[in-house]
Amino acid sequence: MAQYGGQPIFILPEGALRTSGKDAQRNNIAAAKAVAESVRTTLGPRGMDKMMVDDLGDIVITNDGATIVEEMNIEHPAAKMIVEVAKTQDDEVGDGTTSAVVLAGSLLNNAEDLLDKNVHPTIIARGYRMAAAKADDILNDIGKRVTIDDDDQLTRIATTAMTGKGAESSKEQLAELAVNAIKQVSEKKGDSYEADLDNVKVEKKQGGSVADSELIQGIIIDKERVHSGMPKSLNNANIALLDSAVEIKETETDAKIQITDPSQLESFVAQEEKQIKAMVDSIADSGATVLFCQKGIDDLAQHFLAKKGILAVRRVKKSDMSKLSKATGAKIVTNIKELEDSDLGYAALVEEKKISGDEMIFVSGCKNPKAVSILVRGGTEHVVDEVERAMHDALGGVAAAIENGKIVAGGGSPEIELARKLREYAETVGGREQLAINAFSDAVEVIPRTLAESAGMDAIDMLVELRAKHEAGETDMGIMVMEAKVGDMWKAGVVEPLLIKTQAVKSASEATEMILRIDDVISTTNKGGSGMPPGGGGMPPEGMGMM
Repeated sequence: MAQYGGQPIFILPEGALRTSGKDAQRNNIAAAKAVAESVRTTLGPRGMDKMMVDDLGDIVITNDGATIVEEMNIEHPAAKMIVEVAKTQDDEVGDGTTSAVVLAGSLLNNAEDLLDKNVHPTIIARGYRMAAAKADDILNDIGKRVTIDDDDQLTRIATTAMTGKGAESSKEQLAELAVNAIKQVSEKKGDSYEADLDNVKVEKKQGGSVADSELIQGIIIDKERVHSGMPKSLNNANIALLDSAVEIKETETDAKIQITDPSQLESFVAQEEKQIKAMVDSIADSGATVLFCQKGIDDLAQHFLAKKGILAVRRVKKSDMSKLSKATGAKIVTNIKELEDSDLGYAALVEEKKISGDEMIFVSGCKNPKAVSILVRGGTEHVVDEVERAMHDALGGVAAAIENGKIVAGGGSPEIELARKLREYAETVGGREQLAINAFSDAVEVIPRTLAESAGMDAIDMLVELRAKHEAGETDMGIMVMEAKVGDMWKAGVVEPLLIKTQAVKSASEATEMILRIDDVISTTNKGGSGMPPGGGGMPPEGMGMM
């Protein structure tokens, strides 16, 4: 509302909420910090799990940061920006989501202290931006080289990613699966490698134990044969991939067929049968023994295919068709009549297996497949889900290490070294930005501090000890969480991809800068509690309410 000549002028609709100045900043920071605080206890090998229950009573039990913030029913716009940090980290790297969210919360917490000292938000934002740019250089200097052939280090990365998650009991075996899968799908581009995680299909089935999980040199399709008369298993299979239906198409325009004589009906049915038989003959003549069809297969076509001894699967997902093509070398064909021997792919074995009561098709023994599958097993549905999330983190970590070519020690050691060097950098900057850079360096230490707290250590004593070790040149010293002591993380085999650290710093600092620059929150949505919560944009009374 504005004033003009004593008359009030309304510029916002009735029911709109507006918070400005320090109140807006405080509310936004409080909301973002609340999200970070909710996932902080899940960090590290001794991190705890969260249980989230939705309106329907469905339960999610996890300590994966990205999953937690996604499942939480967050309404506050500033809090949603922290959720975006986790999503970006998950999309770019696949691991380190909790670290990124906790770092963002710590940066905001330290920024709030500077705001209390009347440091202008834009100065804090500029200082944070300078610190983030410098942090990228420092982390790249800390990073050590790793190659695709360094199986030991890659396995350590996968093991570190799984530590503290539901898959920990079989982490060595699962880490090996993750490394082998990523190495198989990696493709050389110039001097570096690219590993597309979409080419590793993780299929989960409850039953058995986590140790029963396996890597398939090919693809698992969660479908069954279309006809019981088809062979259940085929060796040295020639595979055809078809993205059109094996059935009579309806006419493009509305058409009416008038039949006045029973013999005409008979010849019409016979003609349809002849067309379908011709389609099946085209498939058989190409030499195909296995058919994966993206669309439907007519009942009559199923009969003819079974007679020819061809194993057929229908309504296969487009993404699975693409993976099958990369794994077997087959080309996806649209026109059945154009299917040739050169379009076929190869697999040593295609078989239908019953896993946990469901039929699945295993396409295995492919020659140098560029798409593979990992079958994840576990005692219960919740265990399988958590193992799948742990496998996703491990795959992302190994892929990031291969693509980026650099790794760092874990256990909070890179954060301690980063904080130390940022403090040295702050002294060269001067001005009020120096305060912001120092605040940034203190915020980075939230990772080792949280690890120490989860191990039952005194966080202040531990930080003092670690800083002293790093000052003395022992840059790989970090927190041995399971032993509750300070140790050499590199010798302990606790390593992480450099990309996890650089991406977390970038995402967290950029989200923090954006939140700090907001001094006015205007919400025009006030329907049934959606939009901003009552009271000018703070957190709702229940916190953020799990789903």
